[in-house]
Amino acid sequence: MSKKHPIISVTGSSGAGTTTIKNTFDQIFRREGISAVSIEGDAFHRFDRAAMKAELARRQEAGDHTFSHFSIDANELAKLEEVFRIYGETGSGETRHYVHDEQEAERWGAAPGTFTPWQAFEDGSDLLFYEGLHGAVADPASGIDIARHADLKIGVVPVINLEWIQKIHRDKAARGYSTEAVTDTILRRMHAYTHVICPQFTETDINFQRVPVVDTSNPFIARWIPTPDESLVVIRFRNPRGIDFPYLTAMIDGSWMSRANSIVIPGPKMDLAMQLILTPMVNRLVSESKRA
Repeated sequence: MSKKHPIISVTGSSGAGTTTIKNTFDQIFRREGISAVSIEGDAFHRFDRAAMKAELARRQEAGDHTFSHFSIDANELAKLEEVFRIYGETGSGETRHYVHDEQEAERWGAAPGTFTPWQAFEDGSDLLFYEGLHGAVADPASGIDIARHADLKIGVVPVINLEWIQKIHRDKAARGYSTEAVTDTILRRMHAYTHVICPQFTETDINFQRVPVVDTSNPFIARWIPTPDESLVVIRFRNPRGIDFPYLTAMIDGSWMSRANSIVIPGPKMDLAMQLILTPMVNRLVSESKRA
C-alpha cells in the first residue's frame, strides 16, 4: 500500500460484471478530475490464444483437467505484483493489452488473441486502477501477495448461478461459443475458482454481490439474464468503521442493513450506491496522496 501512489483493484471472475464497476469508476475519475492509469487483468495472462490452446492440450494429455485462465501458473502474477509494487513506490510502471477480437485488433494494431508490446505508463497519474481476475490474490504457496499492494480492493461476486448465466450469454453473443463449450470451460475452472478466485473475497475491502430474485436453478438453459429489477445487491464492508449506513439507507430508496457490515439495495440502485460509496473513498486516496 502507498499513500503517495494509491492503487485501486477491482477483482472478479469471468462474467461477474467487473466491467460494469470499471465503467462506474471511469465516471468518478472523469467527474472528479482524477487522472488514472488503467490496467487489465488479461494483459497478464502467460500465454496468447494459440499458446494457451496448445498448453491446455498438453495439460489434458498429462491428466490435468483443471488448468485454465483462473490458474496461478496460467498468469504472470509475479509480474502483476511487481507492477503494483513499482507503481506504489514510484508512480511509474508498464502494461500491455490482450487483443480479444477484430474490433480491438483495429484499435491496437495487433492480431486477435495476441498481446501488444509492453509500454510505460504516462507520467503524472493520480492513481493506478486494475480490473481483472487476480487483483487481490494472496497465495502463500506461490509467494504471490498482490493484495497487500492495493489501497482499495473491490470484489464483484454475483451468486454463482447468476455468474454462470452472465458468462454463458456473453461468450455466446460476443465470442460465438456454444453453451456446451462455455460449460466445459466453467467445469475446467472450478478447481482454480475454489482455490484462487474465491479466497480473494476475504481480502477485498468491499464486495458487491448481485442476487437474483427469479429462478436461476438451471443456469445452462436460462433464456435471458435476470435484469436489475429482478435482483438485489448485497454490499459487504470488510471494516464498517466510518461507513455512514443511515445516510446510505436514506439516500438509497428500498435499502436496508442485513448485518452490521452489510447493506442490501434494489438492483437498479447499484450505480447510485457505488457512486455514493466509492466517490469519497477515491477522493480521500487522492487527497492523502497529494499530502504525502
